[in-house]
Parts: sequence; structure tokens; C-alpha cells
Amino acid sequence: MSGTVLRTPRLILRHWLPSDRAPFAVMNADPAVMAYFPATLTHAESDTLADRLEAACAAQGFGLWALEVPGVTPFAGFVGLDVPSFTAAFTPCVEIGWRLATAHWRQGYATEAGRAVLAYAWDVVGLDEVVSFTAAGNARSRAVMVRLGMRYDPADDFDHPRLAEGHPLRRHVLYRVARP
Repeated sequence: MSGTVLRTPRLILRHWLPSDRAPFAVMNADPAVMAYFPATLTHAESDTLADRLEAACAAQGFGLWALEVPGVTPFAGFVGLDVPSFTAAFTPCVEIGWRLATAHWRQGYATEAGRAVLAYAWDVVGLDEVVSFTAAGNARSRAVMVRLGMRYDPADDFDHPRLAEGHPLRRHVLYRVARP
């Protein structure tokens, strides 16, 4: 996995570098970026997450790659594939996910990178389906899911098992896309 590099006309999806840690921590501490997560992350929590993402890449042969925008920034966020670590009606599965620093929103990066990741999911990993989920109110991520050709069925909505009953972000939506 560490040698896997995906390229699009504007982007590079690559393994994580030590130099990604500081901008990753800044991104994870940004209330706007983390609005649909339970909390912002401390630098230590962000480093722990980076360790988990790197380990998952090594173990699974795919993962949430660091997103580089040549000529713009060496680290804009991450986009890639992950296996949810909780149990729900739709698990086990592989999800596509992304998180970008606010300076890189509204540039089409998540969609462009997501298309490359889905091609990798079909052509290299050999998946038949990929899912994506987010808090119900996350209109920006839901729009990316639609642009990626993912389909929403309200019957798939679920309460995230890691969020307490009554938590305002507990209700999640699930989108799916099948191998073309």
C-alpha cells in the first residue's frame, strides 16, 4: 500500500509522510472541518488517527490516502477507502471517505479524487460495492456522494452506534454505488 499512488489531472493520492502530521492536526482542530464529527481533535488525537490510518493502509492494501495538490499544497486532506470498525445493518463493507482542509473546499478535489478511488476500488481491489455515510445534515459531503454516482435510499438511514442516543449527529445517511 505504501507504494500506491493515484494520480488525476490535478491531484496526487499517496501514502502519508511525516510532514503531513502538522497540517493534519490543524485540519482536525478546525471546527468547520469537524462540524459533522463529535468533536475537534487535539494534536495527540490527530497523530493517533494518522497512526491508525497508516496501519489500516498496510493491513488492508488500501486506505485513506493523503491528498496532495501539486503547485498548491503538499497536504490538502485525505480521500480513500476504509473498513468501518463498528457494526451496522450494512457492515461489513468498504466505505469511501474524505476530509479536506477548508482552504481546499469548493475546488472539486473530493469529487475528482473520489472518482480515482472508486476506479481503484473496482479495478485493483475488486470490490462490487462501495458505501459512504455521514451525519444527515452534512449537505456538502452528500453532494459529493451524488456527484460520485452514489445512490441514497432513506431505508438505509441509521443511528451511528458510536454516538449516544439523543446526540444531534447520531442520525446518519448511507449512500451506495455498485461496480459499473
